[in-house]
Amino acid sequence: MIPAILFWFFSVVAVASGAAVFIVNSMARASYALAVSFIAVGAIIVQLHLDYIGVITILMMVMEMAIMAVFMVMYMGMNPALMPMDMTHHKHRSAIIAVAVFVILAGGALFIPWPARIGVPPGDVTASLGQALMGSKMLVMLTISPALFATIVAALVLANPRGRYDRLGDSLTRGGADKGTAPEDPIRGGLGR
Repeated sequence: MIPAILFWFFSVVAVASGAAVFIVNSMARASYALAVSFIAVGAIIVQLHLDYIGVITILMMVMEMAIMAVFMVMYMGMNPALMPMDMTHHKHRSAIIAVAVFVILAGGALFIPWPARIGVPPGDVTASLGQALMGSKMLVMLTISPALFATIVAALVLANPRGRYDRLGDSLTRGGADKGTAPEDPIRGGLGR
């Protein structure tokens, strides 16, 4: 009973947050709605005992949306969550295509005869699946991971080039609230304005 309740709960969350991507009026909100949708899908996959794929799906989507948010702040220069925008284009054609694709896929899932299982599953399904997915590409993934982390750090540095050292100097003694004066901002528009 509990697994069925969880399945339907995550299914509703996935569909509702997926629809929210096209309803909300900002890029950041749409990004996080998409992340919630994929996290719910990952939870369903974990519930189906495909732990490796489910956890990888969740981790990939969380990291992807975090990186996207950092780059939005970096390039847009303001809080993108507050910028209204329309996430849909060609609404009527898009709706027709979406319904047609859904009907075709649902019909295929319901009416195509599924093949019978051949052979038996391996003893450790997670290990064999990881080997099948990664295999010779493990070195690539180990190289890409620190590169992605360095990208996040660099994007944050570029997004916020002015920090307390820029305003107060290397020794944090140039102006400041403790001296009753405003910090000397090299670039106008900050705290010192």
